[in-house]
Amino acid sequence: MKYAAILFSALLTTGMAHAQTYPSKPIKIIVPLAAGSAVDNAARIVAEKMSRNMGQGIVIENQPGAAGLIGAGAVAKAQPDGYTLGGFNDSIMTMVPNMQAKMPWDIVKDFEPVSLVATVEWGLVVNAEAPMKSAADLIAEAKKAPGKINYSSGGNGSPQHIAMALFASQAGVQMTHVPYKGATQAAMGVAGHEVDTAFMGISSVNSLIKAGKVRLVGVTTPRRMPQFPDVPTVSDTGMPGFEFNSWFALMAPAGTPKAIVNQLAAEVKKALDDPEVKEKLNAQGLTPKGTTPEELGVATKAQLAKYGELIRRNGITGE
Repeated sequence: MKYAAILFSALLTTGMAHAQTYPSKPIKIIVPLAAGSAVDNAARIVAEKMSRNMGQGIVIENQPGAAGLIGAGAVAKAQPDGYTLGGFNDSIMTMVPNMQAKMPWDIVKDFEPVSLVATVEWGLVVNAEAPMKSAADLIAEAKKAPGKINYSSGGNGSPQHIAMALFASQAGVQMTHVPYKGATQAAMGVAGHEVDTAFMGISSVNSLIKAGKVRLVGVTTPRRMPQFPDVPTVSDTGMPGFEFNSWFALMAPAGTPKAIVNQLAAEVKKALDDPEVKEKLNAQGLTPKGTTPEELGVATKAQLAKYGELIRRNGITGE
């Protein structure tokens, strides 16, 4: 018993010392999505403030491809020391695992939840020159010619794919899916007349909206967004009750010391409490959250179950 007490005391002291000296070098956040995506934009805004507060550099490293499996895998295999983290969306965390027969990692067992940083609010966009002005117009056009209307996504099983597949299913219409290699490319597909429409995170298309390249015809929030007071909700204009958003969550490799995980969660919350950070995120169509690791863990398991049911019911498959 005496030996066990001494060992426990030594481990506790080591853990506390580690937390007290953390971070002593730059931190890397791997984002398994393309630069310019909603999660990438959010990660850069929050990481900049965290870096200033913590006195260490935080580098964002984009590793897109394979629906996020590669980048997330790099996080899972990283040393669990708090210096390699993952900036994930809920597609990587709770959609892709429901569409892959064999996963290279387990979102619950191979990662430590840190914080749900923000939710990414979404909207329905069309090319700026398209005649469609609302969700109702899109439904009407799709019903005239089943399969003629096409939509882009960041890939099979991506959030853009799932959002439109659910919309089409509820509306009782057929549209043609055109997968791209990321959300940024999918947004450019709408802007460049390659496809007719898409559901996109507002952050991913905000600059295109401002430049007049795409038209935002509906938002998927329960109420109109203050940033776009003239844009109705999809629910009010064609699809009652339709809502959709996505996550930006910070994750660490399994085995990362609890003290460091808690410190990171506290730093996220501290950054999100800054008025300038809130303003920047809101302007990008993001809603700041900042949860505890435990709250993110509970939410992840709930989303896994929710999307598992939706994906099976709608027959959605991944890459």
